[in-house]
Amino acid sequence: MFPTVREVLALDPVRRGAPRLVAGAAGLDRPVRWVHVAEVPDIATLLGGGELVLTTGIGLPADDAGLRAFIGDLADVGVSGLLVELGRRYASEVPRVMAAAAERRGLPLVELRRDTPFVRITEAVHALIVDAQLTELRATEEIHQRFTDLSVEGAGPAEVIRQAAELSGCPVVLENLSRQVLAYDPAGESAELLLDGWEQHSRRIRPAGRTAYDSDSGWLVTTVGARGQDWGRLLLRWPAAGELDRPGRTGPDPEPDPAGDAAPAPAGDPPTRLTILVERAASTLALVRLIRRDAEGLERQIHRTLLTALLDHSRPVDEVALRSRALGVVLERRHLVGVVVRYRTDDQAAEHAGDPGEPGAFGDPAPDAGPARLRDLAEAVGQAVQEAKLTALTSAVDDHAVGALLALPDAAAEERALAAFAAALRRSRPDGRHPDGAARPLDGAVPRQPDGGSSRSGGGRSAAAGSAGLIVAAGSGVGSLREARRSLTEARQIAEAARRDRRDLPIFRLPHVGLAGLLHLLRDEPRLQTFVERELGALLAYDARHPREQLLGTLRAYLEQGRNKSAAAAAAHLSRPAFYERLARIGRIIDVDLDSVDACLSLHVALLALVAIRTP
Repeated sequence: MFPTVREVLALDPVRRGAPRLVAGAAGLDRPVRWVHVAEVPDIATLLGGGELVLTTGIGLPADDAGLRAFIGDLADVGVSGLLVELGRRYASEVPRVMAAAAERRGLPLVELRRDTPFVRITEAVHALIVDAQLTELRATEEIHQRFTDLSVEGAGPAEVIRQAAELSGCPVVLENLSRQVLAYDPAGESAELLLDGWEQHSRRIRPAGRTAYDSDSGWLVTTVGARGQDWGRLLLRWPAAGELDRPGRTGPDPEPDPAGDAAPAPAGDPPTRLTILVERAASTLALVRLIRRDAEGLERQIHRTLLTALLDHSRPVDEVALRSRALGVVLERRHLVGVVVRYRTDDQAAEHAGDPGEPGAFGDPAPDAGPARLRDLAEAVGQAVQEAKLTALTSAVDDHAVGALLALPDAAAEERALAAFAAALRRSRPDGRHPDGAARPLDGAVPRQPDGGSSRSGGGRSAAAGSAGLIVAAGSGVGSLREARRSLTEARQIAEAARRDRRDLPIFRLPHVGLAGLLHLLRDEPRLQTFVERELGALLAYDARHPREQLLGTLRAYLEQGRNKSAAAAAAHLSRPAFYERLARIGRIIDVDLDSVDACLSLHVALLALVAIRTP
């Protein structure tokens, strides 16, 4: 917001005084907060720091010690610079002792070799400060307006990141709590250089606070989250690569430097508007994540509302039962089974949802293929429920999966009903034809069943892609609606974990999912990521600082060999003394007793979780 000493020296009223820098070139990029005229030696007690002091020198001490003390007092209070007009006290140059003292303290000392009306300098600098403040206010207003519009429009994270990079002119990165990049915009720079070794680089960025600037790394960082649930960080690099040769500048290049070719000072803190920008961008990302919903038909919306209410307890169970009964789906006094169906692999548009920087990143509606595919799958699940003569609530439960809550007469019917449902679903074909080869009618309505749902066959492909392409997962059966959430949640977790299972099972149940699968399906859960960071963060940070050692591999070998140090040393291709020394160092870094069974169990789970988090 404030001009630098270098910029002040380029102003016309100063240039008319024929300025010459005699000392303190290292401080030319200090900001000038105000201009003060002084002719007394004890002026430092009246200053607050950041002032550019103008003087003719007529009141300055005559002795060397007094001049040194005068310069020292100005430097101590944080004055930006000192301009001395020659002619009244000093005829041709300032005293050498003054110049030497200013050089030692890095205080810019400038001679004005011609008579200069100080009022003209004061007016010019103050006008520059006011103009900069107005520009800053206008930029801040544009930031607020831009991100308000993005929030109202429901813009995806990729667009939010792009706008942030455009407004700042700096690279911007959105990452999750495990330091994986969710979206980014390099602002015209090389994306490869920006993201190369990102996780290790990110772990070295440790700002002090929720929003802060890490001057060591040059990144402005803020936390992203809402309702007390943080799920990522937004990072903006300051200064951008194009600004490195003129630190701290955001405006046009100044006039040729009258002070000579001085080495630039280190970059200062980013301007306030950039802090406002990253915080507004982070709040927009959090808001969009909360409100983004797919467009669905009214009946499907009601089904989804009721399933969502069961999953997140947003409505009383009695109300869910009443509204379901009004839809023709009776849930009271029934044996309930949660089922989740999804594709084993996402289509191209859906895959882009997790591909940083691609159209559709983070769930953006890139081509319509993703949402359309999900709608097709929801219709196929509804049709399978009808063909199997079952009663159920059916709806998409997230961007890639469709859920169903089957209401059965008793527990004995569970296996038979699930087999009938899976068989009906897999009878569909990707070419949109029935098994007998007859094309489905484009406009023929499927008869309405007691569950209140109906399905219309599309003119294109079916949602089901054959047995190898679909995963059908079922949770444990429950005896009351109050327990339905457990069955649905279990089914969704099993479906996600089964994506890594190459078996082609008709129905995946809980016994088919091991610990690794469980951690894989929980990999996007912030609490799991926080657990990994708590257990392994110090070790990962150490490895990031010492890439040749990689102690994480040593810990993994130790745990995978059942804490057998000799076997682990052989597996790690290390001598036993070297391996023991590494284990001792690991214990000190993470402050854990590696001979403790409980501690090692926790670390082993954290390692498995880390693998799951890093696996797409």
